[in-house]
Amino acid sequence: MRHERHYSHAEATGLLGWVAEQLGVMREARAGLTDEESRTALTGAAPGNGGGAPGKAVSEAFLALRNALAELAGREIVVRDLDRGLVDFPSLRDGEEVYLCWVETEEDAITEWHGLDAGFGGRQPL
Repeated sequence: MRHERHYSHAEATGLLGWVAEQLGVMREARAGLTDEESRTALTGAAPGNGGGAPGKAVSEAFLALRNALAELAGREIVVRDLDRGLVDFPSLRDGEEVYLCWVETEEDAITEWHGLDAGFGGRQPL
């Protein structure tokens, strides 16, 4: 087994709202890390002052991204594609470890699963 934690369909479905919130936090944080204005200001900042306000904004964005990812990883929820909102929940199906696969655009329902090594292309209806 690759995972210690396995979700029932009901458990995974119950977490979709929270997972969507974490994805939103991660996207917002990523935008802060790639913000051109902050990066330009950091480049011109004095080496010893940490970049001032731009440095603080980038640090806060990094921490928010790291914390959201750690929250998900701590529950063994796997983010496959942040842009698409593609997430896998470890589960058991007929005694075999699989992933319940959710894409954020699929609203509030998990309707597909796939083997651990099958990936998105191997999705099958529940």
